[in-house]
Amino acid sequence: MSDLSNKVILTVATTGAWPKKENTPYVPLKPTEIAQEIYACWQAGASMAHIHVRDDNDNASMDYEKFRETMELLRAKKDCDIVLNLTTSGGIGLDDEVRMKPFSLLKPEMASYDCGSMNWQHSTVFENSPKFLEKLGLKMQEVNVKPEIEIFDVGMIYNALYYLKKGVLKAPLHFQFVLGAAGGMPATVENLVYLKNLIPEGSTWSALGIGKGHLPILYAALALGGNVRVGMEDNILYSKGVLAKSNVEFVERTKRTIHEFGKEVATPEETRQILGLRRRGE
Repeated sequence: MSDLSNKVILTVATTGAWPKKENTPYVPLKPTEIAQEIYACWQAGASMAHIHVRDDNDNASMDYEKFRETMELLRAKKDCDIVLNLTTSGGIGLDDEVRMKPFSLLKPEMASYDCGSMNWQHSTVFENSPKFLEKLGLKMQEVNVKPEIEIFDVGMIYNALYYLKKGVLKAPLHFQFVLGAAGGMPATVENLVYLKNLIPEGSTWSALGIGKGHLPILYAALALGGNVRVGMEDNILYSKGVLAKSNVEFVERTKRTIHEFGKEVATPEETRQILGLRRRGE
């Protein structure tokens, strides 16, 4: 096994539940667009893709067929070994089974595990009930899909520790710190340091800042020895007032930044080793 201590996992989140074409014409929304964008990001060096899909009206969705089409398009590209990570939160107020069906049947390497409920964007409730979180963690174990534990606020870490103790989650855990969401913790370096210091020894982690917090959190995560996520799910501006024309632009800039830190981007296979994921094709 190669030395992985200097490797950084670079995740791209191309689509998210927002924005739409009216916000930026460059965001990929159809399965063909999403798959092509992810492929281009893999060619640019991305290690992992966090995947959302949209319905026929471009709204946030957990439509199984949209996920299936997107993944089939990617898996048909035999040279593309990017790690696939499906959301379980493509919409508000959905039935548990609807949220779990895509990863349960399509079996990506990873899927999101949003570790608690919160007031979302000061307008609605993003619900992840204790009953759902127990069901979700056990189903992920059953189908050998590793949870990416999404942390929007500090209490969600303590939820994760509870579910780890209960056996719903299994070590080593992988955390994704999502900072800057309205209703969650602001995207500050102080908050990132605080969260990072709370997770169990042996855990892996990544971080992102939404909107204007994008670059400060990226730089801080690299300085603290973490992994990073970029993409239009979190930020549509490449610089102040300038729309990114592709998710590839974010990947390429982040790759350059990682190199400036004296580190290297983890390949997809190295990412599987770091996170303890099954190897491609298993």
